[in-house]
Amino acid sequence: RMPESEACGAYLRTVSHPALIVFDLDGTLLNTLEDLANASNFALRSCGYNEHPIKDYIRFVGSGRYILMKRILPEEDKNNEEAIEKVLKLFDEYYGEHMHDTTKPYDGIYELIKELKIKNIKLAVVSNKPDEFAGETVNRYFGNDFEITYGQRPNHAVKPDPKTVYEVMEYLNVTKEECIYVGDSDVDMKTAQNAGVKSIGVAWGFRGEEELKSAGADYIIRTPQELVSLL
Repeated sequence: RMPESEACGAYLRTVSHPALIVFDLDGTLLNTLEDLANASNFALRSCGYNEHPIKDYIRFVGSGRYILMKRILPEEDKNNEEAIEKVLKLFDEYYGEHMHDTTKPYDGIYELIKELKIKNIKLAVVSNKPDEFAGETVNRYFGNDFEITYGQRPNHAVKPDPKTVYEVMEYLNVTKEECIYVGDSDVDMKTAQNAGVKSIGVAWGFRGEEELKSAGADYIIRTPQELVSLL
């Protein structure tokens, strides 16, 4: 296996102008951790459960809000559907009203999006955030910069299932060879692998560089500008 930089560089030289970059949302484009933690802790508190420190949510988030609720509940209730649904309902209500309290783009993200748009690269978001929240969030922070946004939808498998990435490629008429997936977690890297596209991990996100390395990221970047440089 080539060193990470050479492997990614070789790939990007063969696709020097990728047609599509698909981004994860939470932990990749936006720092949403505190708002997610606050909504989760509100749900726990309202049901009489102990809350978790915000930093602990780094390992709780990333697999959709149903799994998030299971992870934050005490051991005896992790498989209690009634308890899961109760905290989930409270989470949705609170998060729907407070999801922009502290959320903001990571430094350099707006500049990155501008550069990619100048290069006429199609941009999309595939997230495990509920679809209605994902769409509203992308529209609020990025307007029409993204061609399409998919969040978690009823009767659709969450990442790392690759079907939503396939939907995006089909909708935008892009092949696997022309697509790159960018995210911050092992779930994102596995999503890219399952979809058969190259992956770029962002070290500034929730999970960090070691997880991305272990998950087999084709390349890891430490600033948004590095992605522009690669292209």
